[in-house]
Amino acid sequence: MPADGNRYELIDGTLIVSPALGVLHQTVVGRLFVALDAACPRSMHTLVAPFAVRPSNITELQPDVLVGRMEDFTKKLLPVAPVLAVEVISPSSVLKDLNYKKAAYQRLGVPNYWVIDPEDPALTVFELDGAGVYRTTAEVKGSDVFEARRPFPVRIVPTDLLGWLAEEDPDQDTNASGAEF
Repeated sequence: MPADGNRYELIDGTLIVSPALGVLHQTVVGRLFVALDAACPRSMHTLVAPFAVRPSNITELQPDVLVGRMEDFTKKLLPVAPVLAVEVISPSSVLKDLNYKKAAYQRLGVPNYWVIDPEDPALTVFELDGAGVYRTTAEVKGSDVFEARRPFPVRIVPTDLLGWLAEEDPDQDTNASGAEF
């Protein structure tokens, strides 16, 4: 794939291209990684994109954050379903993350799928039921607390994932130096 700053993924043989990621998205990903990694048991490993989940030659996904069993990783990829896949949505990715990728993760048997909206801020938690279908098991917003039990105990607060960006005026597109987000 070209080194053009875009993310390239395959879902059932269809190429999905996503634009380069912004400060808000990357802040949430980084802070979520830190929280998950600190709580992660030694039998599991937490990673951020770009890292391939490639269960077949026609499907390669790159969750923003993933947790997998240590024994399942190869040196270059995760060839089986992670135990947790997380996507941080943006206006350009919401359709993909809540439809295509959610359906792909469900087919792969990813037991836990989290979607984070940094604009709102909110966390929606999907878990596979006994029939292998995602059910919404939690929706938390703002400073509400999510006490995850799966895949391991961890406490997540959506506004905490924004760090100092949570203090910014949501209608303002620049910081004090005039840099755009």
